[in-house]
Amino acid sequence: MSIYPVLSALLDYPEQPLLDALDEIEAALDALPDGAFATRELAPLIATLRARSLVESQEAYVATFDRNPRHSLHLFEHVHGESRARGQAMVDLLDEYRNRGFDVATSELPDYVPLFLEVLGLIEEGDARALLGEAIHVLAALGNTLDKSESPYAGIFTVLCELSEVEPLPLVGAPVRDMDEALERFGTGADGVEPLMQAFGAGHSPQVVQFHSRAQHAAATSATRAATCAAACAKESP
Repeated sequence: MSIYPVLSALLDYPEQPLLDALDEIEAALDALPDGAFATRELAPLIATLRARSLVESQEAYVATFDRNPRHSLHLFEHVHGESRARGQAMVDLLDEYRNRGFDVATSELPDYVPLFLEVLGLIEEGDARALLGEAIHVLAALGNTLDKSESPYAGIFTVLCELSEVEPLPLVGAPVRDMDEALERFGTGADGVEPLMQAFGAGHSPQVVQFHSRAQHAAATSATRAATCAAACAKESP
């Protein structure tokens, strides 16, 4: 069984089927080889989801990911912001999915992390680790930000870092998204008020996620979005 569908479901917008499947999720994690680490790191999130009502879980999710740009679940937003480079990166990632025989049958953008993790669960393990390694720098940075905010979702990214064979590096020149971040990074100006803004990437090369082209898989299949983690677990469990 692959752990990626479980991580994808836990990181997606919570619906009742997910809450109903928490016992199955724990059982699936326990059944994984060397699953003790993932079980331990994901325990706070599972406990939080179990303790809250569906509405409370959904409100917390929106507050965490939709109302805080630093927690955005779109990979390239952390690298390119709203620049034109982000659009090309989207095209490249979508081509990467298609080269592996998948098409995105969802309204989500291709760099949406739950979708990215779902794709990892559908490809060969070696290819999944290689693709994860290319994105791990952004995923680790997002996980660190969530950890600083004391979000239980940080555990998902800790598990991803453990799965990756690539050592995460700090993001260089990530775009500034709000005034608080500008003040934190650049400090105040000579007047003590305005932050010392600089253009993204000025003076150095930005860290980008590279999705290199690889040989197409011989068999072309269609990727359908897993409606719930329970369904994913049911398919994978012996």
